[in-house]
Amino acid sequence: MKEKLFSRIDSYRDEVIKMQSELSALPALTPYEGGEGEWKKANKIKEYMDSIGYDSFEEYNAPCKAMKEGTRPNHVYRFKGIDSSRTIWIMSHMDIVPAGDLKLWDTDPFVVKVDGDYLYGRGVEDNQQGLVSSILAVKAMREEGIKPKYDVALLFISDEETGSFDGIQHILKVKPDIFKKTDMIYVPDSGVPDGSRIEVAEKSILWVKFTTKGLQAHASRPNYGKNAFKAASNLIVRLQTLYEIFGAKNDLFEPPTCTFEPTKKEANVPNINSIPGEDVFYLDSRILPSYKVDDVIKEMRNIADGVEKDFDVKISMDYAQKEEAAPQTDPEDDTVKLCAKAIKEVYAVEPRACGIGGGTVAAYIRKAGIPAVVWSRLNDTAHQSNEHCKISNVIGDAKVFAHIASL
Repeated sequence: MKEKLFSRIDSYRDEVIKMQSELSALPALTPYEGGEGEWKKANKIKEYMDSIGYDSFEEYNAPCKAMKEGTRPNHVYRFKGIDSSRTIWIMSHMDIVPAGDLKLWDTDPFVVKVDGDYLYGRGVEDNQQGLVSSILAVKAMREEGIKPKYDVALLFISDEETGSFDGIQHILKVKPDIFKKTDMIYVPDSGVPDGSRIEVAEKSILWVKFTTKGLQAHASRPNYGKNAFKAASNLIVRLQTLYEIFGAKNDLFEPPTCTFEPTKKEANVPNINSIPGEDVFYLDSRILPSYKVDDVIKEMRNIADGVEKDFDVKISMDYAQKEEAAPQTDPEDDTVKLCAKAIKEVYAVEPRACGIGGGTVAAYIRKAGIPAVVWSRLNDTAHQSNEHCKISNVIGDAKVFAHIASL
């Protein structure tokens, strides 16, 4: 059975190119970034699924005034298995990020270019590789007449790239019992080139906006002003002591420590010869689950208070994102073991469970008490110019999902 199933999937090269080309030509950009949203892409996916056939279809569309349709789509396609006591879910997101600076692309980002084993285009890896591989996995099973051992559900969600408020968070709000405690959930949205990493845990995320207010003055008379830029720069340096204060290591994660990195910097004065009276920067923090986010905030506030005193300025802290780490999925859970077995069979590598600093939709699933893993074999070009994926990875990942579902 395995040989016939894998041989069927191997025959899908042209199907991969066709689907990826059609999906990238329908850029599912969030309406909050000037896009039309996910409906055209969702309708194209439904065409694929209608041609394959499924046992039931569910919609959990999120109200959205910014969309001409008035909603953003979240769709479930279910396939009955031999045993319906649990469901194997594969959850992919339909939305993409903007192409960015077109001058950095060698091709039109929304016209897929085929170059040997590579496909180039916005969205081909994030998240169309996982999306297409999940569809092809069930397509092969149905064409070979193979019934899954458990029920299988493909879930295609919106809004992953901008907070998941209209995606998985909406689904869990309107249908909190959609997942059973016995279910196994796979999110093909992160991975490494050899496919050996199975993500089972994520760090807490804290994005802080620091606003420093001083007093603007002529740069030749600094004694008349309070240099907000200078104070903020000093604050950035002092915040690096957070690496020592929260210095624990956990080898499950890569990197194994908390991280505290200054990132975005807003403009202050437009001219060279004025001392800035206000300065704004952001700090991106990824915090090991052994630490509480509020404890980190308290220490940041203590550091900011010291800078306020030394520079006679005022510093406020606002939170662009504040997410406490979800419980990790047990590496001994069936969800992980089945995935590891399939990866070893298909890719001949030794898989390992790990944690990451980035956030995925799996965190919301884990917070709901359901085991979830994030896995794919990726080149890791998401959000980059010249984003690309390997056709062989799409086919290989389809084999992994088919193996999990049926063997």
